[in-house]
Amino acid sequence: MNNYLIIGLGNIGGEYANTRHNIGFDIADAFVKSHDAGWQIDRLAEVSHLKVKGRLVTVIKPSTYMNLSGRAFKYWLDKEKVALENTLTIVDDLALPLEKIRIRPTGSDAGHNGLRSIQDIIGTDAYPKLRFGIGNNFPKGRQADFVLSRWMPSELPIVEQKIDKCVELVNTFIFEGIANAMNRYNNLLFK
Repeated sequence: MNNYLIIGLGNIGGEYANTRHNIGFDIADAFVKSHDAGWQIDRLAEVSHLKVKGRLVTVIKPSTYMNLSGRAFKYWLDKEKVALENTLTIVDDLALPLEKIRIRPTGSDAGHNGLRSIQDIIGTDAYPKLRFGIGNNFPKGRQADFVLSRWMPSELPIVEQKIDKCVELVNTFIFEGIANAMNRYNNLLFK
């Protein structure tokens, strides 16, 4: 039986809820809800254990804050005995416009502190990532404020549409593999 680990990156605490930087948590929540499951507090993360069509899927939202996400990633990777290629880390991406999502089997941290933490702890960037475009519409020097800001009302219809598609994408990744997920979702443009 194949085991999978889905990691939604974000920061714990109400002040970070519904911010751009927490989109990984939002997608993890939507995925777990789509399978009529819930969350429990466990070591280094909120965790949901799902059995979906014969596959064991562990979904985590690290409670370590973004910059230490690698600790939770590594703990649950080892605990659940998941192959690295059967992980999917969901993260916000400034380099992608709001209208895009992108899944890849490998890739650099691109300056993202959560991905850098994972890469530093596991010693490689060769693990699948789902990048949710948040755009880069911020004044010079205001990147941190932008990623920690809430969505503008005009952005919410696209964000909600993309979250739904990301839930589909996660299911595709689990049941059909990363190549099919890339072919089906990387060229979508959301409006």
